[in-house]
Amino acid sequence: MTTHWRAADIARIDALPLPEIPVIGAAQAARVLDGIDLWDMWPVCLTDGTTAAFDGRTLWMILSAATDPNPDLRHDVARIRLMSQKDKVWRDHGNLLPDGFAPGTREWAGSAVFDPASALLMLYFTSTGRRGDPFSFEQRMFAVSAPLAVEGDAVSVGDWSPPAQLFTSDGDHYIDTCRTAGGPGLIKGFRDPGFFRDPADGRDYMLFTGSDGRSPHSHNGVIGIAEKVDGAWQLHPPLISGDGINNEFERPHLVHRDGRYYLFWSTQRHVFAPGGPSGPNGLYGMVADNILGPYRPLNGTGLVAANPVAEPFQGYSWLVTKSLDVVSFIDLWGMKGRTRDSHPETLATQFGGTPAPVFTLALNGDETRVVP
Repeated sequence: MTTHWRAADIARIDALPLPEIPVIGAAQAARVLDGIDLWDMWPVCLTDGTTAAFDGRTLWMILSAATDPNPDLRHDVARIRLMSQKDKVWRDHGNLLPDGFAPGTREWAGSAVFDPASALLMLYFTSTGRRGDPFSFEQRMFAVSAPLAVEGDAVSVGDWSPPAQLFTSDGDHYIDTCRTAGGPGLIKGFRDPGFFRDPADGRDYMLFTGSDGRSPHSHNGVIGIAEKVDGAWQLHPPLISGDGINNEFERPHLVHRDGRYYLFWSTQRHVFAPGGPSGPNGLYGMVADNILGPYRPLNGTGLVAANPVAEPFQGYSWLVTKSLDVVSFIDLWGMKGRTRDSHPETLATQFGGTPAPVFTLALNGDETRVVP
């Protein structure tokens, strides 16, 4: 029951008040880790989606790379970093996975689940490229697990199980990224595994960023879903299609609230199809009464929260937790009307590379509201 995000929905964005995220100031942009860029982040959760707490300490996985004058290059060397937070103070625990462990050349986003009964941490992540092969944008999703212990400020992760690929593209509903090239805004997707256990029946699902294998359009992003059946993941047709509209539905994830399924993703203005309607860099979403849909665009447009007009590039990669807190990272902040094209030096001076201030969502049926 694939739901199509319609051009008419997106066109209505300009006619409505913009659900703005507050402007980020210099004090809020202070880095939590010197010399390291941090971006996409996700918490270690319990199977019901609740953020796991260890005597008040929460654990976070964050993509990281050594700071470079051109922050765009961070994606080519990304590693998953383990960090924790207690009383709003961050603590760094270094790279999560051993050097050379992942099958690819860089580690991209995913999700993580902790089982208190077994003390096992399960990581679902994207491994991009292939170790030993020429550079590519091939994306594969893997699962690994390891024992986890947290005592006070100390976090200990034991030996990881060998990486097990979750599932492969069917070459039909979803593009096989080993057969595609990449470029800014045009990279095809098979990444960002997001675990979700349906409270209605206890079934496990995996959401992911995909591209429509049946479409020749340059902008053919979809939100994919797989279901675990008898211990194996089975692909379903996409939940949401942006064919002809948008190329990237990044880091899709579900929040179950009041009997409804709220499906969120991030996207940027520059990945909307040229010549069609577009929306701002922001958090988008749809809602359904059944996990497989059909879905309805939240607020009638799909837009949930947007960077402010005054700073349209200040944040990205939003993730809504079960408690409706929204985390993200600081991108190009304090631009004051400048753009990266007109002022390329701002890539080095204004890239935040650190967690952004948290805000909260209020949900009311098919409507949402930003709560600073």
